[in-house]
Amino acid sequence: MKILEVNSPALEKEFLEMAVRLYKNEENWIRPLDKDIQGLFEPETNKLFKQGGKAKRWLVQDQKGKSVGRIAAFIHPKWKEKQPTGGVGFFESIDDSKVAFLLFDTAKSWLQKEGVEAMDGPVNFGERDKWWGLLVKGFSPPNYNMPWNFHYYQKFFEDYGFQLYFRQYTYMRPVQGGNFDAKMVERANKVLADPDFSFRYMKGKELSEKAPQYFMEVYNRAWAKHMGKSLTIRETQLMFAKLKPIRDPRLLYFGFYKGEPVSFFINIPEINQIFKYVNGKLDLIGKLKFLWYKTFHPPNKMLGLVFGVVPEFQGKGVDSAMIMAYNEIFARHDSFPYKTIEMNWIGDFNPKMMRVCEQLNAEIYKTHHTYRYLFDRSIPFERHKIFE
Repeated sequence: MKILEVNSPALEKEFLEMAVRLYKNEENWIRPLDKDIQGLFEPETNKLFKQGGKAKRWLVQDQKGKSVGRIAAFIHPKWKEKQPTGGVGFFESIDDSKVAFLLFDTAKSWLQKEGVEAMDGPVNFGERDKWWGLLVKGFSPPNYNMPWNFHYYQKFFEDYGFQLYFRQYTYMRPVQGGNFDAKMVERANKVLADPDFSFRYMKGKELSEKAPQYFMEVYNRAWAKHMGKSLTIRETQLMFAKLKPIRDPRLLYFGFYKGEPVSFFINIPEINQIFKYVNGKLDLIGKLKFLWYKTFHPPNKMLGLVFGVVPEFQGKGVDSAMIMAYNEIFARHDSFPYKTIEMNWIGDFNPKMMRVCEQLNAEIYKTHHTYRYLFDRSIPFERHKIFE
């Protein structure tokens, strides 16, 4: 076998196409958009390179020159760990441990030369909401920008010596029908009876001009300390701009106390139900296909991206009230097109959010694993710390 560093347009294309050949007989696999993967490895589109981040990609070819595996390794400039930690991702391999271990060895060697002492995988050279974790249960079609992989990958990672860092749960429940936990309903009704609270989605100028500001305020108070960074207004404006082609304003829901934002519930239509028809390409034909299916065969599933409540209102029923208010407005209407909702993955290090899902009577639909491999095998392994 031969290892090739991906350092030319031809090999960049092969890095994408070898996965297409590998999964050609798997009906549940949905080809990702080429630009979504390729863009992660280009300084023009991934700002982490300008902040000191690094990334490498490799292919493994057999004696006949056929690609039988691939992997990428990353150094994320903002990861703060006890030991310098890098990442590996976009791993694919035929069912051969020799191929898999050669890929792991290659990534590990490069990371060690860069002064790294551990590697997490499979992860993304970017935020945790994309391409994160190894699918181990629930091999249904993937949500947009989430991985789908063969079941035998789990054995590769664990036999090599990767250890479970945290589990990732994707919860699902029907939008229409279904019951809520009785205690949740009781807490929600107390908040909904208080005229100082209000919950709504936005339209027009408020959606374009105010929603990014509201989102930033709540996120920075609710999530920044856990995620290790705060968001700027420019970042949230860009995020909302990127959502514009696919968003449904009814799925961006906010809570207010005396007119000030205190919570949000951000969802999008599950657009992989459309992207599965474009074969990874958003060229002219791909865009026409996207518009056709979006118009005449729109998604019937919504994807919950992020949910947040500012600290002073956590545990006081605001989360329950927001969900109940949303359910009253839309979910009971037969014209509402979305039949199920899947919540973007929740780590087992976040028991509060797991309890929220359980109170919604949502069920775990998929499970992913994020692994960690310590290069010094004598160091005690520690799992991801629990969010308090």
